[in-house]
This record gives sequence, C-alpha cells and structure tokens, in this order.
Amino acid sequence: MKDKKLLDRITVDPEIMVGKPVIKGTRLTVEYVLGLLAHGSSIEEILDEYEGLVTEDINACFLFATKSLEDTTFMPLPEEAA
Repeated sequence: MKDKKLLDRITVDPEIMVGKPVIKGTRLTVEYVLGLLAHGSSIEEILDEYEGLVTEDINACFLFATKSLEDTTFMPLPEEAA
C-alpha cells in the first residue's frame, strides 16, 4: 500500500483527543497503539480487542511514527532515565 493511502488512515483534529493523531473514525491515538505494541501486545490481539480495526490501521501508525521521526536527531536517553 502506498504511503499516502496509509497515512490517510490517520487524522488530526483538535476536537478529537486534544488534537493527537488518531486512527480515522476512532479515538485510538497513534501513541496508544504503538504503546500497546511496545509493551508486548500483538497486532492480532489489538485487532481482536478493537472491532473495526484492520492491519492497515496498525501499519499506518508505524508509518506515521516513522515519518514523524525522519527529521529528528536521535538522542539516546541517559542511563538514569532509562
């Protein structure tokens, strides 16, 4: 699936979740979905838990995060913060 088509699944609206990026038609933020994955939830578990979500929605979250970080310099956290 092309980047634009995937990114069209993500929307930002100041009236929904205080303007955080969400999966279109939901109140699931990109941050929340990526947090679930980071803490060990599988894509299948997330899809089972949130009716109506499809794999492309999860992929759109990954792509959105990737695009958001493209122009950012990575700074590793100091050991005491980790």
